[in-house]
Amino acid sequence: MSTNNATHITEPARQTPLLMETDVIVVGGGTTGPFAAISAARQGKRVVMIERFGSLGGNLTLGLNTKPSGALVGGLPLEIWNLARSVGGAGDDYMAVVKTGGVKIASPCDPEMMKMLLTRLCAEAGVQILFETVVSNPVMEGDTVKGVVVESKTGRQFIAGKVVIDCSADADIAVRAGAPFVMGAGGESETMQPVSMYFTMDRVDLPRLAAWAATTDDVPARAIPETVEGLDYGLWLTGFNRSLREWQQKTGVELQRDNITLKTADGRMYVNGTRVTGVNVFDPLQFTNAVLECYRQIEGVARYLRETIPGFEHARIEAIAPVLGVRETRHIVGEYTLSGHDSTAGTHFDDSIAADASALDIHDPKGADVDFQGLRPYEIPYRTLLPMGVEQVLVAGRCISADHDAHARSRNMPACMATGQAAGVAAAGAIDQGVAVRHVDVGRVQEKLRALGMPLHGDEVKGTMQEARA
Repeated sequence: MSTNNATHITEPARQTPLLMETDVIVVGGGTTGPFAAISAARQGKRVVMIERFGSLGGNLTLGLNTKPSGALVGGLPLEIWNLARSVGGAGDDYMAVVKTGGVKIASPCDPEMMKMLLTRLCAEAGVQILFETVVSNPVMEGDTVKGVVVESKTGRQFIAGKVVIDCSADADIAVRAGAPFVMGAGGESETMQPVSMYFTMDRVDLPRLAAWAATTDDVPARAIPETVEGLDYGLWLTGFNRSLREWQQKTGVELQRDNITLKTADGRMYVNGTRVTGVNVFDPLQFTNAVLECYRQIEGVARYLRETIPGFEHARIEAIAPVLGVRETRHIVGEYTLSGHDSTAGTHFDDSIAADASALDIHDPKGADVDFQGLRPYEIPYRTLLPMGVEQVLVAGRCISADHDAHARSRNMPACMATGQAAGVAAAGAIDQGVAVRHVDVGRVQEKLRALGMPLHGDEVKGTMQEARA
């Protein structure tokens, strides 16, 4: 076969062997997938979860993000965090000071401990995990998904299932099955929140840093523990705008972000200080260039911290996330699209499957400062998990049917965990009822979620924010 001047090639037809049959297929084992898989398996269903890396947790663990941007208000997410706390893998919740007052935030976790806990809970529930395996395509019968094609070292294989839960973060399977979507904010610009990459630093003098942060006006958003012991999981600082700007002017080093966020987990310092805008992460060249740019910025941010911020004098880069932190790509078009107004005004939904207390966290697509606010809880309707135009697929995580403004809350980890949990319960319920997931009895799904301790409506969640005083 000649490929000279070819724009494409034609592959020969082939037979793909069956790997297994199951009830529920969960695509993606990141921050969302384990919650879907465990929830469905605990309802007595056969569950296969397919993960492209060799560990679970995605951006939470591999991405070194470690911290939900908000409180975990119940259900499986709170169960797992409490389990992490019981083995020293997470700290107590804290009330962070932000411009709107205070917002309750679940403490960061130890990402390595969380990898093991998520895997253990999946195994105990009977979930079959397939690591180092990629889902390449859905297998269709009309407009209904009947399974997926996977690729591994073995080659191509087919997994048959009754329901597919797309936790790929980018709605890969739903879109390839024919579901409509909007990219970012939509329109011709397809504007999306920027990408970033976390890194950690060791040899940081945490007491010295905390003492300085308590006296400066350059860190307006913060949580500073009262005890030295609390510094292990409870120090959170966002700002540094003035000193970062002055340092760049003095050194000539150009960075892409106006502020930096620092937080501790198990005594380590996690740094969120990089940013690349305008990246199409589906283009491998753009994706790779973004990674290279993040590496350049990491060097600059680490140097700024060492040269400028008390406590960092002897610090060094310890680890860099092996994955790029992507905030926004596709939003499926579902039976209902959650709006920015819904997420800030607290719209009531009869079919709500979670009350979410995530902060409003907007990284401006054009590169301006971060808008981080504590707001009252809002509700996520089941219909946002149901893509139009395709059957037997549920979507959970950051790619649910939400507009660009609502995404500022629904992309955060508490919402991803909650929608994963709901999708797992709904998939199991639909199989039990012998109906399509689109026609499942939502009332019965809600009963199951309540039994798990998950609040469904905003007025059922208390104490997640404090109003700013004039």
